[in-house]
Amino acid sequence: MRKSLPARLGLSAVGLLVALLFFFPTYWMFTTALKTPGEVLSPKYDLIPFSATVENFTSALTKPGFLTYLTNSLIVTVGAVLCALVAGVLAAVPLSRFKFRGRKGFLLLVLVAQLAPVEALFIPMYLLMRDAGLLNTLPSLLLIYFVTTLPFTIWMLYGFVNGIPYELEEAAMIDGCSQAGAFRRVTLPLLGPGLVTTSVFSFITAWNEFLFALVFMRDKDKQTLPVWLSSFKTAFSIDWGGIMAASAIYAVPALIFFLIVQRKLVSGMTAGAVKG
Repeated sequence: MRKSLPARLGLSAVGLLVALLFFFPTYWMFTTALKTPGEVLSPKYDLIPFSATVENFTSALTKPGFLTYLTNSLIVTVGAVLCALVAGVLAAVPLSRFKFRGRKGFLLLVLVAQLAPVEALFIPMYLLMRDAGLLNTLPSLLLIYFVTTLPFTIWMLYGFVNGIPYELEEAAMIDGCSQAGAFRRVTLPLLGPGLVTTSVFSFITAWNEFLFALVFMRDKDKQTLPVWLSSFKTAFSIDWGGIMAASAIYAVPALIFFLIVQRKLVSGMTAGAVKG
């Protein structure tokens, strides 16, 4: 049923207001990053910085260790997401396509693992990594991010695979494809939006993780960008302009990743809710 013009205008106004509310913290971050120290500490907040400067961005980019932290973050985050996607597909497809004893129990276990707070696993993970001699190494951090994102990846991909009719694979097998070939040629391309959606949420989870990177990585050359952000706060002062500039820089890789996959993101967010 088509809405009247006042109703459409009202909905548009509400949508615009909500968008502005969500956008304002980001705007505050960027404008504060462009302000001088005097303007940042001024009791009067100016929506537009009159003395815009890139000094905060320059000092953040030239801060010792920035490129090392950035490289470490990209390695452990991208590596964890790729490993989680591969393992998630290998787990979600049998759970969706095959009926076997213990299937529902495994799904329940995955859901419980997803609901459990990561902090509750902090001490066991630390002891396991210590006994295995993996502390203070990037592979250990990658493994932790992989383990923490895997339950969510499996649960999401299970819903996406359920949304793809099995009859499509059966038709491909009738035409001469093997079961693996039918999955590769039919199901996997249709699973693309689900892989994109899951990878975005997994990327954000791993990219923003702070506690494990701080405690498990003792050497500064093994730490990640979230730990780098905390270096702008000392016991005597807080460099608010530097923190805002560093936060803006920190958000750029996630923004680039989102822009690359955003075409398939919307369809993926709705497709995964068809079944499951």
